[in-house]
Amino acid sequence: MREGLIPAVLGTVVTASGAAAMLKSRYKLVGTGVLGFGLAHMVLGAIDLIERR
Repeated sequence: MREGLIPAVLGTVVTASGAAAMLKSRYKLVGTGVLGFGLAHMVLGAIDLIERR
């Protein structure tokens, strides 16, 4: 399995759950934090995938 694939996929899942949490007005701040955390995982996973070609 290619290095960086797991963080990229995990980041996609976490970003989707953060976006879903942002839709509920009660959890908007938590959703924003989770969304940012997921986006960071996606970026770092993509960097690993590109670096290790």
